[in-house]
Amino acid sequence: MTALPPLREVIARHGLSASKALGQNFLFDEHLLDRIAAVPGDLSGKQVLEVGPGPGGLTRALLRAGARVTAIEMDRRCLPALAELGEAFPGQLRVIEGDALKLDHAELMGGEPFAVLSNLPYNVGTALFVRWLGGEHWPPLWTSLTLMFQQEVAQRIAAQPGGSAYGRLAVLAQWRSTAKLAMKVHRSAFTPPPKVMSAIVHVEPTAMPEGVSARMLERLTEAAFGQRRKMLRQSLKGVPGAVETLEKLGIDPQRRAETVTVAEFVELARSLGR
Repeated sequence: MTALPPLREVIARHGLSASKALGQNFLFDEHLLDRIAAVPGDLSGKQVLEVGPGPGGLTRALLRAGARVTAIEMDRRCLPALAELGEAFPGQLRVIEGDALKLDHAELMGGEPFAVLSNLPYNVGTALFVRWLGGEHWPPLWTSLTLMFQQEVAQRIAAQPGGSAYGRLAVLAQWRSTAKLAMKVHRSAFTPPPKVMSAIVHVEPTAMPEGVSARMLERLTEAAFGQRRKMLRQSLKGVPGAVETLEKLGIDPQRRAETVTVAEFVELARSLGR
């Protein structure tokens, strides 16, 4: 590998600045980036998908870790800086110009297992996360998701029942995966500093409960948490048979969604799918 110039120097040379419209915030701290790249374990020789690499801060760390990186970037301004990285790490980096929300990631990765590591642009992070967690096919091709979110979103993903942070994201992340907060990242680590703190979430797929439709679970959580202040008998009345099934399962219809455990949502989805 070639010695790389400091990232700040690369950004200055290419006249780059973080785009607010694209939800960009750049990380320069190489030590911090190496720590993020280390969260999923040894990446040597493994396929990694990165969304929104920007000028390539995290990309550098992934390449240093020996990963084979496919990076999806829609900001053309960043492509020359990423091309320089590709030259410094021959055969390790492939850059795809495009919108990650419109691409088939499994196809892009050649149908092989891959880890996802990304400092996700804030404006598409949740949509991508829900997409990776969805679908009837399980386990997924991704072996882990190591993603940076606003701290508030990260806390919602790892939340337990009973609190205001617990909601749809927690159920979708935990019903057939493990989700944990891996580390917090102070706003001052970014350029420009965002208004909020950030955190890294690490998700690994687990066995999928038998007889449960992912679509049914998504429908239930969407209805239940879409009107989270209402009792289940109100919020779920639009899902045929849901209220009656609650009573059969011994779940009080007067409870609110934030008190319903992941296991209870799974059992409700299983019963409605029969």
